[in-house]
Amino acid sequence: MFDFQDLFQWDRFITPTIIKTFYWLMIGLIVLFGISGIFSGLAAMAISPFGGFIVLLSSIASVVVGVVFTRIAAEFILIVFRINEHLGAIRDEGHMR
Repeated sequence: MFDFQDLFQWDRFITPTIIKTFYWLMIGLIVLFGISGIFSGLAAMAISPFGGFIVLLSSIASVVVGVVFTRIAAEFILIVFRINEHLGAIRDEGHMR
């Protein structure tokens, strides 16, 4: 993972190592909010069946969209750091010639 000393040195980025943890935390939050929305939709079905069904479908769709966009955001952050690493390797290779 990363050492505590990495927090005070700027030789290495720590974001690529902790982005996966944040990704899974976000997935957990999305699923919890989705379950809450599903229960709200089921409760709303007692008052208005059509309105509750719409809330239920929108909660399920929100979970799917949230998971996809969270994955896209995490991959984008990792891609930016990977580009930085590759550019550093290209720069270092140019100095060796």
